Amino acid sequence: MKTQDNLLVADEQKEVKSNKNNSLSKNKTFTESENTIELNIESSKTEFELMDLESLVIKFEEILKKDNIQRIRSDANKIKTLFNSKLNQLLNENKKKFIEEGGNTIDFKFSHPLKKKFSSLSKIFREKNELFQKNRIKNYNKNLQLRLQIIDDIKDLIDNNQNTYKSYNKFRDLQDKWRDIGKIPLNEANNVWNNYRHHVERFYNFLHLNRDLRERDYKHNLEKKLKLIEKANSLSKETNLSRAFRELQALHKIWKEELGPVSKEHRLSLWNEFSNATKVINEKKKIYNAQIQEKLIENLKLKYETINKIKSISELENKTHFEWQNKIKEIESLREKFFKIGNVPRKEITKTWTDFKTAVKIFNKNKNNFYKDLKKEQANNLKLKIELTEIAEENKDNENFENTVILMKKIQNQWKEIGHVPKNESDKLWKKFRTACNHFFERYHEQTILGTEEEVKAFKKKEILLETLKSFKSGKQKKDDFDKLKKISIEWGKIGKTPKNKKFIDKDFYDLIDINLRSIGANEEQINDLKYFNKLNELIKNPKSLNNELSFVRNKVEEIKSQINQLENNLQFFSNINIDNPLIVSVNKKIENHKSELKKWTEKIKKIKKIIK
Repeated sequence: MKTQDNLLVADEQKEVKSNKNNSLSKNKTFTESENTIELNIESSKTEFELMDLESLVIKFEEILKKDNIQRIRSDANKIKTLFNSKLNQLLNENKKKFIEEGGNTIDFKFSHPLKKKFSSLSKIFREKNELFQKNRIKNYNKNLQLRLQIIDDIKDLIDNNQNTYKSYNKFRDLQDKWRDIGKIPLNEANNVWNNYRHHVERFYNFLHLNRDLRERDYKHNLEKKLKLIEKANSLSKETNLSRAFRELQALHKIWKEELGPVSKEHRLSLWNEFSNATKVINEKKKIYNAQIQEKLIENLKLKYETINKIKSISELENKTHFEWQNKIKEIESLREKFFKIGNVPRKEITKTWTDFKTAVKIFNKNKNNFYKDLKKEQANNLKLKIELTEIAEENKDNENFENTVILMKKIQNQWKEIGHVPKNESDKLWKKFRTACNHFFERYHEQTILGTEEEVKAFKKKEILLETLKSFKSGKQKKDDFDKLKKISIEWGKIGKTPKNKKFIDKDFYDLIDINLRSIGANEEQINDLKYFNKLNELIKNPKSLNNELSFVRNKVEEIKSQINQLENNLQFFSNINIDNPLIVSVNKKIENHKSELKKWTEKIKKIKKIIK
């Protein structure tokens, strides 16, 4: 019973590459050939990875011309995987470049001329593969009928009373035919094999064979089984467990299907030796599978960590294009990480992939909704900026500089507040708007520098008045001279603005006024009073500036009053100290100085109010 169980386990493993070998030496050739195939696969893998998209399509088309779909299937699947990977990488590079240049994700489109042809070749491969699978199932069923027929033929040899040697020779022929028949459906394999073995044993037990013939067959099978045991023991040293397990399956197949029984005295010991060698490999395989399972579980954990990060990013509310672009890069990085993690337990594959796709889909949905709204917003922004551009172009040659400069500054501020417009319109529209604004402001600055007609007239008046001041000569009465200089100052202030490139005349005038004031013996207070008077005459031309000056002076008055109050409060702490104490003297001196300053600033308020009235 133990023998049957072990054989059943061996029979249920992955299909081996050949079932036509009938000896240990042939099996050795098989394993060496298998190793060669593995090396060729690695070599072609490197070759495919070095190919560009066009070369992969050419190679795909070339191998599809071969008839043996089973041989090309592995290469075809590698080419499909690499083509899609390289095409996806190219798509991501173009998308990244598009976004870096200011494009919106929702506007991105990408197509490749080789995609259509590759899809057509993939369809051909798929159809060929489906046909291959149908034919394989058909062949499996055909082989099943052939094997069942051989079992019936062996039963006939047992049931019919025939010549011993003829029966034996016919039995050997049936065994050879059995070995030459290919695979059968996996769900039938165990029952068919048990049935076959049962009738083979019946043949050996109940058929009256010639003793020499029986012993010769037993000896032949003994030699072959000893070699199988030796080979099985050597596999325990094989470092590649997958390869060792595949070869062990091949050995079990030979033991089961190609070799007959041995004498009773050897049967149990031989099987025990073979089973022990099998157990060593199986134990190693169990350990290996356990390690693989641990790795798969770790991968599952990592993949769900990645999925949860994608979900958390999807839940964030991104309000700007910049924020979305950063999140898109994060999601792309997480997608790449997800695919690089590796396999997960088979039962979790579908759920993991579904959860991943759902998380990414939610993010993409939110992203697309944002860019749809952004597109609407940008369309409205475009309309507003077109209107501002039309206003700028309509007024770029306006001669009313005073009003137009206010308008131009206003629409420039509005432009800044509007926001983004579609990339394909942005540069062109901005260039048009900027050109119109620059045209106006160049005209405005040129006019400002050269001055208006009124400013030019004002300059000429100031030139005449400056010449009058240059010819000023002091008289006998200091007060008359001072009044005369003050009158000239008042007249100067009334003339008005001069062109910007003629502003130097104001400095020349006030410098000369200062010199004349000092020449007639005016003191600093008089000089400062006249300077402030002249300043107010300039400020009166701009009510806003005059109000600002009034506010400044009032704040200064309040500041000085606060300092005086603070100092006077401080004196109260020194009520028992003599008045001639240096500290008290210093504080009193500061108070007097502040009061003197307060008087000057208070006078300034009176002068400003007098002018305003």
